[in-house]
Amino acid sequence: MPERTVSVASSVGLHARPATLFVQAAARQPVKVTIAKVGGDAAVDARSVLFVLGLDVRSGEEVVLSAEGEVAEAALDELTELLSTDLDKV
Repeated sequence: MPERTVSVASSVGLHARPATLFVQAAARQPVKVTIAKVGGDAAVDARSVLFVLGLDVRSGEEVVLSAEGEVAEAALDELTELLSTDLDKV
């Protein structure tokens, strides 16, 4: 199962608007994507804003994205790029 580790660039972390933008992008993917905080609890469904907010990811913290399927690599590339951007300024 392909994975990516990425540092969250948004100045407020994955809260409110940045989390919503991330979840919307994850929901558009043709494969299921999970997200977990490095050193945190188990991975959660990246399509759920409540689960993503529950991770309490702060700016600069790392998360692991995972996906399975034929287009998993492309989906993870897109979501990694998104999290590497300060979504508060988009």
